[in-house]
Amino acid sequence: MMINPLLKTNIFQYLSLCMLLSSSTLAAQQFQNPLLDSGADPFSVYVDGYYYYTHTMGNRVVLWKTKNLANLREAESKTIWTPPAGTMYSKNVWAPEIHYINNTWYVYVAADNGTNENHRMYVLQNTSANPLNDQWEFKGKLAAPSDKWAIDGNVFEYNNQLYMAWSGWEGDTNGQQDIFIAKMSDPTSLSGKRVKISSPTYPWERNGDLGTAGNPEQVFVNEGPQFLEHDGKLFIVFSASGCWTDYYALGLLSLEGTDPMDASAWTKKEEPIFQQTPENGVYAPGHNSFFKSPDGKEDWILYHANSNPGEGCGNKRAPRMQRLYWNEDSTPFIGTPLPTTVLLPIPSEKF
Repeated sequence: MMINPLLKTNIFQYLSLCMLLSSSTLAAQQFQNPLLDSGADPFSVYVDGYYYYTHTMGNRVVLWKTKNLANLREAESKTIWTPPAGTMYSKNVWAPEIHYINNTWYVYVAADNGTNENHRMYVLQNTSANPLNDQWEFKGKLAAPSDKWAIDGNVFEYNNQLYMAWSGWEGDTNGQQDIFIAKMSDPTSLSGKRVKISSPTYPWERNGDLGTAGNPEQVFVNEGPQFLEHDGKLFIVFSASGCWTDYYALGLLSLEGTDPMDASAWTKKEEPIFQQTPENGVYAPGHNSFFKSPDGKEDWILYHANSNPGEGCGNKRAPRMQRLYWNEDSTPFIGTPLPTTVLLPIPSEKF
């Protein structure tokens, strides 16, 4: 049977278009890390079909809005807060987190006046529906009665009670960062004393020499606590060792019981659950957060890492994400940081 040349041309064009669309669709369903070229301490929240993402900028707070975190490079973004000069919170703006609590937006962020000893946690509030606007209100400092050095605050509701966990000093001088927790009377206030639930005790938590041969200075670090709940069990994943080392890694705290304020109820896994993989070109992975896929069926981890050894705590740290799975005992399993050459499927979407 002879095929009309015009029909043959149309069929060819149609098949070419189908192949193009198929290739485009396949590409849209995959991504490669890193998500951005730079961005330490990544955090996101999923609300009404959109992810709202933020990371450390140093001098301000910026939000990104996207339906797919794999598309952060094309996402809408906006600076939502720049601290006023000359205040106790005008500089070193670190690790912001955005939360949506009782139909109100909150950003929790650490800042100081240029002197590290003055780092404290602060909170912003926005009661409008759209957080990418100028309606953010500075609500003040979040501090326990002891009012000590504090960074990396993370807020979580457990059994109808709000808690904040953060990294802090026991006293007024540097040397060791511990994980503390306190109850919150509302999203802008801590209530009662802080409780220390973790200190850097294992060798893998104690890499952090900042001194010189003639003036040794050891700084041991637990920081970046992140609540994680699964099957009724509560965990805190935290970062350990100095971020300026390649040994920066993630550890796991598990709550044995129902009272997060009981320090003795928290048990620490003896080995890190996520650490550098030089064979994959991933160094100092840490300061993570967690999110679910749009359909709610998958758990994912957001974290930053360097692509080369010795890149430290600077702007070489870039945000990455990969799937998180669960062991039979309901503890999280992350595996190893994946190389940037790997194509990964995007988080499963709603249909």
